[in-house]
Amino acid sequence: MTTAATYRPVDTAIKTASEPFARLTESVARVLVGQEDMFRQMLIGILANGHILLEGVPGLAKTTAVSCLARGINTGFRRIQFTPDLLPADLVGTLIYQPSSGQFTVRKGPLFSNIILADEINRAPAKVQSALLEAMQERQVTIGDGTHRLPDPFLVLATQNPIEQEGTYPLPEAQVDRFMLKVRVTYPTRSQERVILDRMANTRPDLTVTPVMTPADIAAARRALDDIYIDDKIKDYIVSLVFATRDPGEFKLDLKHFIQYGASPRATIMLALGAKACAFLAGRGFVTPQDVKDIAPPVLRHRVIVSYEAEAEDQTSDDIIKTILDHVPVP
Repeated sequence: MTTAATYRPVDTAIKTASEPFARLTESVARVLVGQEDMFRQMLIGILANGHILLEGVPGLAKTTAVSCLARGINTGFRRIQFTPDLLPADLVGTLIYQPSSGQFTVRKGPLFSNIILADEINRAPAKVQSALLEAMQERQVTIGDGTHRLPDPFLVLATQNPIEQEGTYPLPEAQVDRFMLKVRVTYPTRSQERVILDRMANTRPDLTVTPVMTPADIAAARRALDDIYIDDKIKDYIVSLVFATRDPGEFKLDLKHFIQYGASPRATIMLALGAKACAFLAGRGFVTPQDVKDIAPPVLRHRVIVSYEAEAEDQTSDDIIKTILDHVPVP
């Protein structure tokens, strides 16, 4: 039987491992105004080793947030601007012929870094998305006949604009499912926007973020994360939430006609990892049902595919997920 005494060593390890993340949040807050929820979910992605899709209209500091995150971690960072004429070799690299030796050598592309900002990811064609998909899922890329491992940690943070469709390509569902979280970035509050004006309305705004973390800190945090306890009842709750997206009738929910496809088993794994990351950031050695509820929308919103009937009635995946969270029994 698990007791409170069991958690104490884990709690101590978590508090130690989470200190760099607290320093990182404080350092980035000197530049990034508001968007605390977005940045917190970026930290969850780093902790759970999961990629993140940031969706929001232009000007909401998505790119700034990612670059600040990278500067706060003393590790590699590359920004890739996705365009319709981008080629797979522009991401992964290519083989270069050396006349002196008669051999081909590998020239590695920008994906060979730790934090990758894939800006406007939905502007690149299918071949580029396929190359990125291998990197995201396998943490490796293929150049010629050779396979090359990517550095660790490796995290893709992609941005996309939901309102402009000119010159964009819909992301394949297989690739969307590889993102652990889909984060909806919203407008700042009135008071936050005033702070933005005071801080940024000059020709040379101060975007200095002091590095306060290293890859070793991330590795230590992930080891601590793996020791966080999830009770069997909460595991059953996670499975119930996912199954409610596939068979809502089992939970007496009249949502079947709104859901074309439910969440995949990857959603179950990501819910558990995300809930652990929430507990980690809260300094706890165990997961609560609220941790699961907090992380469920960004984990599930891009994995629940709504039907044409739902679109006709203005029902979004977020609406469906909220209904499920409100009605599935909480342990």
